[in-house]
Amino acid sequence: MLRLAKATGDKRYADFVHEEWKATTAYLFDPSENLYFRDSRFFDMRDAKGRKLFWSRGNGWIMGGLVRVLQLLDRTDPQRPYYEKLFKDMAAKLVTLQKTDGYWPASLLDSDPGTPPESSGTAFFTYAFAWGVGNGLLDRDVYEPAAVRGWAALGRAIQPDGMLGWVQQVGDRPDSVSATETQFYGSGAYVLAGTAMYDLARKRGRY
Repeated sequence: MLRLAKATGDKRYADFVHEEWKATTAYLFDPSENLYFRDSRFFDMRDAKGRKLFWSRGNGWIMGGLVRVLQLLDRTDPQRPYYEKLFKDMAAKLVTLQKTDGYWPASLLDSDPGTPPESSGTAFFTYAFAWGVGNGLLDRDVYEPAAVRGWAALGRAIQPDGMLGWVQQVGDRPDSVSATETQFYGSGAYVLAGTAMYDLARKRGRY
């Protein structure tokens, strides 16, 4: 829609984006956690340990979407500060939820040591962090190490047959995942993360 607004000069496309994004945020965003519920069914749902359920890949789509929106909004656009703040607020929460192995879990608040990794959410967050650092929106000292850890974790998720493993299957909530499970959307997120990591490395003079 933002690309249509630029291509046609018709601001109604952009107005629609902003109205829908803000309406969705007003309904599904939890300001106490700076994360989005997948939908209203999850407002009162909790896991076995009483933790709220925030889906990794669902929030990954949002972080990836925020990058795409920010790439298209002019620096002087009056709507830009709204998206920048949301991006930074979510990033500040997400960086605290990365596990020591570099992955994010399928259920973001699941900090249990034995929780399996999940690569599609990890790829989206790595993409967003790397892009945010490279474009001056996120603190390099905090988020570049997190992006590097995420990228290294994604490398370990590549299986002997070349497929990206640990991708939670199609669903609507955090669910089980295994090393041999893969999906196209996981691979797509992996490519996005790779492009952002490459761009960041070039800006750092490493290539």
